[in-house]
Amino acid sequence: MSRLKIAVLFGGRSNEHDISCISAAHVVRCIPKDKYEVLTIGITKKGHWFKYIGDTELIASGEWEKQPDNVPCILSPDPIHKGFIAFERNGSTSNLKVDCVFPVLHGRNGEDGTVQGLLELAGLPYVGCDLISSANCMDKDMTHTILEANGIKTSKWVRILRSELDERLEEKCDEMEAKLRYPMFVKPCNCGSSVGISKVRDRAELEAGIKLAFVHDRKVIVEEGIVGREVECAVMGNLEPFASDVGEILPSNEFYDYDAKYNDSGSLTVIPAKISDRDREALRTTAVRAFKALGCEGLSRIDFFLLEDGSVILNEINTMPGHTPISMYPMLMQDHGISCEEQEDRLIKLALDRAGVDYE
Repeated sequence: MSRLKIAVLFGGRSNEHDISCISAAHVVRCIPKDKYEVLTIGITKKGHWFKYIGDTELIASGEWEKQPDNVPCILSPDPIHKGFIAFERNGSTSNLKVDCVFPVLHGRNGEDGTVQGLLELAGLPYVGCDLISSANCMDKDMTHTILEANGIKTSKWVRILRSELDERLEEKCDEMEAKLRYPMFVKPCNCGSSVGISKVRDRAELEAGIKLAFVHDRKVIVEEGIVGREVECAVMGNLEPFASDVGEILPSNEFYDYDAKYNDSGSLTVIPAKISDRDREALRTTAVRAFKALGCEGLSRIDFFLLEDGSVILNEINTMPGHTPISMYPMLMQDHGISCEEQEDRLIKLALDRAGVDYE
């Protein structure tokens, strides 16, 4: 039987471009080559798409963009093409047909439903959550709203829109101080990897944090700070998802921001987390409930706060979690007994199953 062709998308215009490249290199290394033929499609920070045929390690370093053999291409929204159209150097075009797409794209235009919608138009199976669940998990305000409606605890929060920034900032800050307690966390609604987030302790810091967050998004939420252990579960599956064991984050910074996640070797991960069996089961059960409530499929990483009294507070859901060498999702699944190669194989098969594709 011939190998299925898998297109790995990486890079993109989000502020997580560099992490996407590192994650994609890991995915490409791990996809079983006896089952799948891999096509790599890189997207620059300016949004230009290229077929990349070079060394995988140059993807991780970002040097892939400088390679002279890169060929411009686009993902065709017309399902007749079943993939990409490449604009060859001799002036001709070629149709790069694929069986499935693995969009290893983090943040805006990757996890927010944008590329998922394009893949739906193209009629291509793809790894991960669909358009609606991706969009709702990316938007922290929508995540709070849906989880609250399903009886899953989150931190208290207040939303502010860009249209309210100039004329209603004082009023909105009054509302926040009435409903929430300091310290608070100010977050852009649609950014990943803790980009644009501020921990604030008074009114002046609150106003400054809101203005900073609006640099990254048109909608901002302010959450009440939670004092608890930062723990995470990896979830995999479609209709019958399962959760891994629990991992714990011990950040070196005051909170687990972008630098703590990717640049600071002082941050530690503990797998499995040293918690009680009761807390472990509560976290795993809640992770699956949240995954289903938001309509997730394929994979997600669910982040929690575990309080001293055993309460579970859901922090956020990442629909395309990092796949870097120090990322929690692949490490949790490895601890669950699923190798990196088997993880990518399972995720591809879940995408094909959802699309009703017979791959046997």
